[in-house]
Amino acid sequence: MPRFTFNSWLAVSACAVGLAAASASFTACAETALNAKTSWIGNTFGFGDGTWAQINITAIAVAPDGKVYTNAPWDESGAEASVYQNGKMLGFAGGTHGWGNAGGNAIALNRKYAFVAIAVGNEKGRLVEQGVWPAKGKQWFGISRRQIADTKRAAPFQPAAKAADPHAQLAAGFLMMNEVPTGTSAEIGGLAANDTTLYAANTARDRVEVYDAESMQQKATWSVHEPGRIALAPDGTLWVLSGTRNDRAPHVEHYTQAGKRIDENFELPPDTLAVDIAVDAKGRILIADNGPRQQVLFFSKNDGRYEESGALGERGGIFSGVAGRPGPQRFNGLTGVGVDARGNVYVSTNGIGPRYEPIGAGLGATLESYAPDGKQNWLVQGLLFVDGAWIDPSRPDSVYTGNKRFELDLSKPARQDWKYVGFLSNRFRYPDDPVFHTDQYPGLPIARKLKGRTFLYLTDMYADHLKIYRFDPQRDGETAIPSGFIAGRERAVAKVPNAPPGGDWIWRDANGDGKFNTDEFALNTSGTKLAGGWGWWVDTAGDIWRTRDTRGIYRFRFGGLDAKGNPVYSYSNLTQYPVPQPFTELHRAIYDPDTDTMYVSGYTPDTPVDRGFWKEVGRVLVRYDKWSSGEPVQRYSIALPWQTQSKPIATIIGLTVEGQYIFGVEPVGAVHVWDKDSGRELGVIRPGPEVGGASGWVDVPNGISAAKRGNGEYLVFVEEDARGKVLMYRWKP
Repeated sequence: MPRFTFNSWLAVSACAVGLAAASASFTACAETALNAKTSWIGNTFGFGDGTWAQINITAIAVAPDGKVYTNAPWDESGAEASVYQNGKMLGFAGGTHGWGNAGGNAIALNRKYAFVAIAVGNEKGRLVEQGVWPAKGKQWFGISRRQIADTKRAAPFQPAAKAADPHAQLAAGFLMMNEVPTGTSAEIGGLAANDTTLYAANTARDRVEVYDAESMQQKATWSVHEPGRIALAPDGTLWVLSGTRNDRAPHVEHYTQAGKRIDENFELPPDTLAVDIAVDAKGRILIADNGPRQQVLFFSKNDGRYEESGALGERGGIFSGVAGRPGPQRFNGLTGVGVDARGNVYVSTNGIGPRYEPIGAGLGATLESYAPDGKQNWLVQGLLFVDGAWIDPSRPDSVYTGNKRFELDLSKPARQDWKYVGFLSNRFRYPDDPVFHTDQYPGLPIARKLKGRTFLYLTDMYADHLKIYRFDPQRDGETAIPSGFIAGRERAVAKVPNAPPGGDWIWRDANGDGKFNTDEFALNTSGTKLAGGWGWWVDTAGDIWRTRDTRGIYRFRFGGLDAKGNPVYSYSNLTQYPVPQPFTELHRAIYDPDTDTMYVSGYTPDTPVDRGFWKEVGRVLVRYDKWSSGEPVQRYSIALPWQTQSKPIATIIGLTVEGQYIFGVEPVGAVHVWDKDSGRELGVIRPGPEVGGASGWVDVPNGISAAKRGNGEYLVFVEEDARGKVLMYRWKP
């Protein structure tokens, strides 16, 4: 059955290709399904059974039986508040995503309820219902009370505005604590509960608020400077982290249930960054330390004083020993700690910590359980978001993503065929790394081997700039060392340390220290602004290609390596190619230096651009031979899928060329395969049952890559941002 029909300047029979008279008709052929196996990397669960590990965890609460309840500001598919036990995802609360709702950074439990910190907005005034959403220009921060037996069900404590409206039902179980202007942060920093009382840290208002757990009526408040996480001790007293909003070193304070300060506080070790606190059945205090130690610290009472009595985790976490090598007790960006009735300790991480806004959603969430003796019970991983994958050119079973490395064992079935082996971003050794200062996510990878060394190039979600990294395994383990950077627009790179104003510059780590020093920036002196456009490509010879809409294609020629091992690129070694016929606008250009072949996609007078679909590759793909000769020869032209009225839309959002084939991916993960010599389409690969036959939106311009293995099999990687992974298709022609 045809998937789309439109008029085109190309006249071709079903799925054939070639030039012909203008205004002829093109009709897509019936789809040919290619026999490919589906797997994935980066998530403990593939969605084959309907579950996935969320992409960020910033708070946890642990029930006596070992169920772990989580919270985070964002998960792409709405699992901000989820429930896990024994290494399995049991479900998620919902109502924390979309329709004005978002998750938060705190959660607490009693025997009846889960109390979830959330935010409620009105989507720029489009959501209107008194008591359900705030007025235009306002947003709410507060607590959603859910039934602990089924967190999808609200536990209302006030009448619903409309009994049949699910949004009104959620609102009937929502306690609004702060109403502030839109864009203002007034999050709830911590929660603790028993069967009668709920304690909430109103961080922005410097107080702890106390509520009746049933009526949700306020019972009391007391002042605490910037309170954060709260832990209820077995004796009914409360331990509170104070100074959590702006202070560099939060400290611990002890209070009675009535809010009276108890003179029983203790000093944390130097450089401790306390992000969460818990108390076990023995009365020991557990501190999640997201400072350089990356440990859970234990404090016990001895002779009337609390003293450090042990730690869980290797000192230095994932950055100790072989930096970036994950493993049990090698924590990375602690966000939460909790303990169950049997003394098992639970630790959540997100690669950065709870105070770094949305970047945690791209650095990888983990949830771990440890027995009292320190042995790991289980581990859940949601490691990837807005991320792609690229085979390591130096190791055929090694795969890079934006800031991680995985190893493959394709003799094993899906879910068991990958292992997380490297975290690439070291914020303690290289705090200037632009992953922390540009976009919210690490970037889409292209890995190349140049002069015998491997380099990683990362394009961002909006194709604005290009990050370049080198490796020094003997000195830095798995860490990717900031090596180069080609900037785009000023706004996107304004927070890069020491960046000159205006954007449109190149940085190279000339002294090899990984810092963005003032004298290492080179401004664009070519006379042509290079910011803008959608296409980045790094060819196997190291040349960088920048495709710029109506302005043509720019080629930064690889200038070798400098004395510190950085690839050299400069504006003085730049070649510009005009927009080739028949195009009016270009979105991608992929060059093969071995054959001097260029693959260009974009729009023509007869297949014009639609600005409503701005990340796609275009409607036409052309192969040019003898590209560098000055007189390139057009071999063929392909009319790409382009049906914007279908649901979901059928366009191509990403392209790559590998071996004998061109691979193009639709926004929902379906991969079209063309023979690169003839332009003939062979068929389509779609997600299999291993991932529930589903893919989220491919939301990036460089979200597909492919690699040909020695046995002739192709691995095709596709960004899948809905459920925290990258799809991996295995196809053997």
